[in-house]
Amino acid sequence: MNQKETHRSFEEKKALSNRINRIDGQIHGIKKMIEEDKYCDDILIQLQAVNKSIKSLANLLLENHMYNCVSEELEKGNLEIIDEVVNLFRRFQ
Repeated sequence: MNQKETHRSFEEKKALSNRINRIDGQIHGIKKMIEEDKYCDDILIQLQAVNKSIKSLANLLLENHMYNCVSEELEKGNLEIIDEVVNLFRRFQ
């Protein structure tokens, strides 16, 4: 397992945490909809909203990773970070 760490600012942690809390709320709402026998179409629409929220969170993390972690490694001369990014993008497909 990869033992690298990313040190995030308080603001970044708060923004990420807020997004995760919103996703958590959406998931709990979907669970409640299922328990209350809500119409399938309505549940599917909410699932798509969660999917979009998760993609948005992933994009924010990716953007921060590129501007912070990757750029720092490139400045240090670590070209292996390019392989890491390429492999990361392959996982997104």
